[in-house]
Amino acid sequence: MFSESAELYDLVYSSFKQYGTETDAVAAIIRSVNPNARTVLDVACGTGEHARLLGERHGFEVDGVDLDPVFVRIAAGKNRSGRFVTSDMCNFHLGRRYDAVLCLFSSIGYVRTVDGVTSAIACFREHVAPSGVIIVEPWLAPGVLADGYVSSAVNEAGGVRVERRARTEVDGRMSRLHFDYDVLDHGRAYQATEVHELGLFTVDEMRGAFEINGLSVEHDPDGLTGRGLYVARPLPDASAHG
Repeated sequence: MFSESAELYDLVYSSFKQYGTETDAVAAIIRSVNPNARTVLDVACGTGEHARLLGERHGFEVDGVDLDPVFVRIAAGKNRSGRFVTSDMCNFHLGRRYDAVLCLFSSIGYVRTVDGVTSAIACFREHVAPSGVIIVEPWLAPGVLADGYVSSAVNEAGGVRVERRARTEVDGRMSRLHFDYDVLDHGRAYQATEVHELGLFTVDEMRGAFEINGLSVEHDPDGLTGRGLYVARPLPDASAHG
């Protein structure tokens, strides 16, 4: 996935991603469900920017999980009081429940299949407190993403300049994001390429994955960034899930 660009991730996304606005909105949702919420688990935490702001701005205690060990290292460096571990979002068991479990920035798409979504949400359900909330920002539904769409992002800081060009490919229920990087790192120029695969899931498929795991769910079609947002809570009679 981000094997070629993990160290460049913050530089690329800080050029356009509104982490502060998104974090404020997420914190408001968490507080609306439980004003006394204190603990948060950020699944697919990336470099830990949402986690950092949830702690610094809103006073949450944030732990994180990510599949990429470089991301985990970077996130842990930003969030010294949190516990950040390398694990698959479809199969992790931390032995702790949280007031909120998050999976943001469309990371759920990386599980690629509906079965993968169901497994991931089962793990989220395992880690949320009975009075807690699960917040998932989805990837795009089928028919929304344009095949062949191109975009670019450029940023420079601390002697490093990166330009990333992106091209989308749609193959049935799978999307592929082709990323090409031109990097100038303190005078050293190099290029890198990545291909990311994300599954395309309907609203009904996403809802079903929550409901089969004993969760009630609401869908906001706009969400944080226009991709929608799922806000789920454990059902009181979901005894099979603890």
